[in-house]
Amino acid sequence: MERASDDELPNALIPLFKGVVYADASPEAWRAILSLLPRIRDYVRVLGLDVILDEAERYAFLRQRAEEPDGSEPVRRLVPRRPLSYPVSLLLVLLRKRLAQHDASGGDTRLVLSREQIVDMVRVFLAAGPNEARLEDQIDTYIRRVEELGFLRALKEENASLYEVRRILRAFVNADWLADLESTYREHAQRGG
Repeated sequence: MERASDDELPNALIPLFKGVVYADASPEAWRAILSLLPRIRDYVRVLGLDVILDEAERYAFLRQRAEEPDGSEPVRRLVPRRPLSYPVSLLLVLLRKRLAQHDASGGDTRLVLSREQIVDMVRVFLAAGPNEARLEDQIDTYIRRVEELGFLRALKEENASLYEVRRILRAFVNADWLADLESTYREHAQRGG
């Protein structure tokens, strides 16, 4: 791999500061990140950030460090955390579970779901009211939010609304707490909350 020059550092940093960098969507930024990774790590460490890079899945992003390794006071957060709503969190958990099932079955590395499949997955956990169309509209809102967060990518199809579940979801929704969270949501849905 060629040694990157100093003027390439912004080509790697700026896309990372904007969000997740996927190799297939931003090949130039991806190459710059790979070639400058040690320098990028040093640069963002000063800001209290870590570079999370998965070469197998071909994505990279920045994550706020929880605390300093030496145990000193943590660096202030650059971006405040915002809690997700129950339905959006639920959708993320259900998509992560579906991704784990898909990975276990082998086959294609991409998980593509139709809008109807996603609606059916979520509908089970949400309180059904007299207006089914309204419930579907709400679920569409949750799908759009998850798409904005970068965990779903709409695919262009003529007669169907298809979504690819982005594999970066595995880095954000930890498999260890997946089962506990799902049971909590199931109890919440049964109580009618």
